[in-house]
Amino acid sequence: MSPTPARPDDDETRISPAVGDYLKAVWSLGRDGPVATSELASRLGVAPASVSGMVARLHRLGWLEHVPYHGVTLTPAGRRQALRLVRRHRLIETFLVEQLDYSWAEVHGEAEVLEHAVSDRFVDRVADLLGRPSHDPHGDPIPTADGQLPETPDQALTEVADRARFRIHRLRTQDPTALATLDRLGLRPGVELHRLSAGRGNIMVEVSGRRRRVPETLARCVHGESYD
Repeated sequence: MSPTPARPDDDETRISPAVGDYLKAVWSLGRDGPVATSELASRLGVAPASVSGMVARLHRLGWLEHVPYHGVTLTPAGRRQALRLVRRHRLIETFLVEQLDYSWAEVHGEAEVLEHAVSDRFVDRVADLLGRPSHDPHGDPIPTADGQLPETPDQALTEVADRARFRIHRLRTQDPTALATLDRLGLRPGVELHRLSAGRGNIMVEVSGRRRRVPETLARCVHGESYD
């Protein structure tokens, strides 16, 4: 039987940055099922023993379910907390780009810090100021205040057939170097391109009439939808 949640929705300031990072990591990694503790350790850059201790703590708090040898999943309360932080993070990134002239390649680190320092009221004011955007500068969907995620096409450029047309909707990376490279190649959310061919670890595309060679490692981060 699952433990009774320890009033997880009382006050968002009760969530430490470390706890928040775990909840977001489980949410991000767990789209297709339970997350192995080894995956969490790798994502968060911590020792497996540290993961085991934190998982046990979050299980007691009622935010995670943990079945030994099968992995961890978010409880409904844990998912609400994770989406609350994701909403903050993506709205802050959007604010930094649109209002403070940050580049989209440098906002992730700032948002990681600020998401733990602001209140839900502040975040709602930011959302109002920005016109309640549905996606952040990288094209990632921004959860609504009640935890709903806008639909976002999510086909990787690496999965598209040669000669197909493709519209970019999101870039699935927060690495500043990767984002800066994609920017130089002209690959941004909203851009339409023509995939030409693939080979030797690269994908050749045509963007705005210019041919670009995209390393497959970067192409895996480019997500959207193909069309005729």
